[in-house]
Amino acid sequence: MASFLSVHGYAPGPTQRPFLAGAISGVIATAPAIAILRALGSLRVEALVLHLSIWATLGVGWVAMAIAGAIYARVFGRAANNVHGGWIFGMGFGFALWAAGAAMVLPLISGGQAPAGAAAIGVVLSMLAWGTTLGVLVPFVHRPLHERIETASRSSSVGPNAATQKGENLPKGRM
Repeated sequence: MASFLSVHGYAPGPTQRPFLAGAISGVIATAPAIAILRALGSLRVEALVLHLSIWATLGVGWVAMAIAGAIYARVFGRAANNVHGGWIFGMGFGFALWAAGAAMVLPLISGGQAPAGAAAIGVVLSMLAWGTTLGVLVPFVHRPLHERIETASRSSSVGPNAATQKGENLPKGRM
């Protein structure tokens, strides 16, 4: 039970950078998703549906996946850092993005058009691959981004400095 509690349910600390780790992982995880989109012809269909060039579609997709990766890392918190189970959180997040984005938002912004047939299968497979890759990458990308204890101890938001500042805000005689 203790190992379960160590990875689930606790918000990342002030020395961690979940948004940056998620954004970087989201961008990297886009590569296998694009390979699937290209292989099944989904990228061309998405560009047609969005009335954009393939390069513009790729650019918008990279930015959207960076933002989605940052959201993933923040929403799942320390659970996103689980080396053994992060992939399943990522895959679930990728599925949720597919359901919200490709199945609901895309038809709304394109006047009811959406990929069908093999292109639709490519979209769902690409989102599952993106999410799985994201979940696998976040723990490894996140570790080097943690602030070092030497620099964090000088920060006023953690360590002894935070404790002394909090003590200053107490009424006299209550320390």
